[in-house]
Amino acid sequence: MSYLQTLRTEKLTKTYGEKTLFKDLDFIINEHDRIGLIGTNGSGKTSLLNVISGADHDSTGNIITSKTYTIGYLKQDPELDEKLTVLDAVFAGSQDIFNTIRRYEQMLDKYSANPGDSKIERQYLDAEAKMNEENAWTAESDVKTILTQLKIDNMHQKVSTLSGGQKRRVGLAQVLIQSPDLLILDEPTNHLDFDSIYWLQDHLAKYKGALLLVTHDRYFLDEVVNNIWELSFGKLYKYVGNYQDYVSQKADRVDREKESEHKKSQLYKQELAWMKKGAKARSTKQQARINRFNDLKDNVGNLQVDKDVDISLGQQRLGKKVIKIKDANLRIDNKQILKDFNVLIQGSERIGISGENGAGKTTLLNVIAEKIPLDSGIVDIGETVKLGYYTQQTEDIPEDKRVINYLSEVGQHVTDKDGNQVSVTELLEQFLFPKFMHGTLIRKLSGGEKRRLYLLKLLMQQPNVLLLDEPTNDLDISTLTVLEDYIDHFSGTVITVSHDRYFLDKVANRLLIFEGNAKIEEHVGKFTDLLNAQRNAKYAKSNSKKQESKNDNKSNEDVNDKETSKKKLTYAEQLEWEHIEDDIDKLDQENTKLQSMMVENGGDYDKLADLQAKLDANKAQSDAKMKRWEYLSQYLSD
Repeated sequence: MSYLQTLRTEKLTKTYGEKTLFKDLDFIINEHDRIGLIGTNGSGKTSLLNVISGADHDSTGNIITSKTYTIGYLKQDPELDEKLTVLDAVFAGSQDIFNTIRRYEQMLDKYSANPGDSKIERQYLDAEAKMNEENAWTAESDVKTILTQLKIDNMHQKVSTLSGGQKRRVGLAQVLIQSPDLLILDEPTNHLDFDSIYWLQDHLAKYKGALLLVTHDRYFLDEVVNNIWELSFGKLYKYVGNYQDYVSQKADRVDREKESEHKKSQLYKQELAWMKKGAKARSTKQQARINRFNDLKDNVGNLQVDKDVDISLGQQRLGKKVIKIKDANLRIDNKQILKDFNVLIQGSERIGISGENGAGKTTLLNVIAEKIPLDSGIVDIGETVKLGYYTQQTEDIPEDKRVINYLSEVGQHVTDKDGNQVSVTELLEQFLFPKFMHGTLIRKLSGGEKRRLYLLKLLMQQPNVLLLDEPTNDLDISTLTVLEDYIDHFSGTVITVSHDRYFLDKVANRLLIFEGNAKIEEHVGKFTDLLNAQRNAKYAKSNSKKQESKNDNKSNEDVNDKETSKKKLTYAEQLEWEHIEDDIDKLDQENTKLQSMMVENGGDYDKLADLQAKLDANKAQSDAKMKRWEYLSQYLSD
């Protein structure tokens, strides 16, 4: 990774069809920035990431960086070669570090086969120097560590056999190992379990470059970022701090803008009254006032802010009997999902379901919705129950139908809890679809906007039992806030499958945790309280094992030393050993010289920054050489 780098944009603009996603954006990303980018679905977040990363060439404006500036980008759907193994796929990237490793391995093979060829020897030494320069010696072990932390255990498995979630984790490993100047992550926590999310939080906290990420995980934002950028109505608003700081600062900004808009409106009314009286003479002073009136007329009423939301729809009466599952057994593809499972779910309950991927969480919702039959046991659904099921896959939506017509299939209006009629137009606005979008063709919506429209249609049907399957995977933070508010006022039963800690804390107080192999544990309370208790238990257990391991290692040290001494250096490693100490001495001498030059140029910031960058790079090489010296020295023959 290069040092003291920034990325700057000038008048960055992106249009999609007739819609301007953002216009004339000017910003700077400094090397230690941790930026969380938020905004409603369709506001242009992913488009902005694509433009910054260079993946989108249809925008206008300038992106200014140094020639050495590097960007790593995790897309929501990583592009991986299906024919490769997991490990090979990670190293198949086009980034410099991967090219350096491949080049070194090629030259090492050639040099081992042709030790007397001076040309190949020079090429090998150049490749080795490049490995030192980029500190690439530990890349393979680092990748294996990252993949293990992301719960990819079989690294020789073909990419083609991986699930969508596993492919995302491989893509995440590929981008993390690059250590670029700017790391861009689009929904990095999707498909990660909680251990992996905690590990990723710690990993990013130690990251030396800049970070720009989009995520719906508000706890993750709180832990990782130091700036929030909000893309709203084509503008970029910047807030210093984490998500909690953003919520407070945005509220203050909106209040200030509303107050300013109110003052403009009052002044406009005064000027309008004056204009209606008519100005008998057209003096310069009066003409200036007329010009001011015209400016006000153009600017009043243009304030665009998120509206206050209160969706309190009516619903059918829900009796005491809701859902009862008794002695349930289910096996799918030779995998036991439910075994003698019993649960009673009553009215107004808030059930959160989480746990291992593939353990059967979605299957349980499908059992409740009577989409999958049990092998044995009883699913008893109350007679008054009206299910609303938000599935991970959106129903087929006619792409050439307009937004308002799609919802009108349910009805022209619905009834709220107070018996008042609410029009489809009002509901659309409450669900973050402004008026200008009501006649938009559905095919022009983003994927997230389609999911939001699908959710609104589901709620319009006024269910009294709501099943939600991973709603946070596709919905933006603003929509999730609306949904959380809806659930808070919802008098029916809500059953949610989710990995989102913040969302589960907001909408659930009774938990079903799927641990795999049909083991399902029930807990009462907040989800994060349960996670913290589990982490503390694991930490205590890990410390106990480490102490046992220390005791075992003491008795095995002599045996290990004997086994190590039996190994010998390869021919290429022997050549490397012969000049490695000279290389270290040379680097130390250069470092001393650089430090002297920094003292001499203490008043020249640009020169000082350049010297510091060279010194940091040299120290990294020196540290890598010392590690390599320690590694090679243990295999020397007596």
